Amino acid sequence: MTSKKLSIKIITLFPKFIEDFVENFGIVKRAVKLKLLDIKAVNLRSFGLDQRQTVDGRPYGGGVGMVLRADVLYKAIASAKKSKNQDLRSKSRVILLCPQGKQFTQHDAHRLAKYDQLIFVAGRYEGFDERIRKFVDEEISVGDYVLMGGELPALVISEAVMRLRPGILGKDESSKDESFAESVNKNYGRKIYSLEYPQYTKPEVWKLGNKKYNVPKVLLTGHHKNIGEYRKSESDKRTKKRRPDLIES
Repeated sequence: MTSKKLSIKIITLFPKFIEDFVENFGIVKRAVKLKLLDIKAVNLRSFGLDQRQTVDGRPYGGGVGMVLRADVLYKAIASAKKSKNQDLRSKSRVILLCPQGKQFTQHDAHRLAKYDQLIFVAGRYEGFDERIRKFVDEEISVGDYVLMGGELPALVISEAVMRLRPGILGKDESSKDESFAESVNKNYGRKIYSLEYPQYTKPEVWKLGNKKYNVPKVLLTGHHKNIGEYRKSESDKRTKKRRPDLIES
């Protein structure tokens, strides 16, 4: 069965920022080539006004900096939403990236991975005209800090989502047991997000000065059941110690 293509469009004043990511990141290039992914920049300047392609204006009431115009943003969003594909029109999500939005989590990555088209609106300058919020589906933040623009958050969320789509990582198992993977934990009787178990590779014994750092013996046995139990136990310990909030929530 052929996997559905994921379409990602990022509305931005700096399209090369997005294009360089697509052209130089191997996994993304492969997914695009296999028609599992289509990720494009939508140049906000193309929808600007007058000969200068103006996209912003001074804030009413005074203040420092410039604000992106709602009418220009609206035209860019409307253009990005257009598609001959009915599935893309019906399973599309428009996301405004801003520090005031809901903080992004792995749960959101799983939720957004169910859509066939994601449209990100990346801001710059002093932000957006408030009225554009009426024309987006949700607002997302990647943390309690402020960046110079929304391009990096758009790519962060895009990468978190695309790797959950069938075929993009090459092996779907690659995202199964990693940190924040959702699973039913028998100890708590409900779904929780847990941290990934520790990983090891060569050398088997790493000598550093007078000390030796060994790979846990169970990982060398080839006994899959014991290895699985060890990894599950280590994952639970690590989650409880480092991120107890994942269990408590």
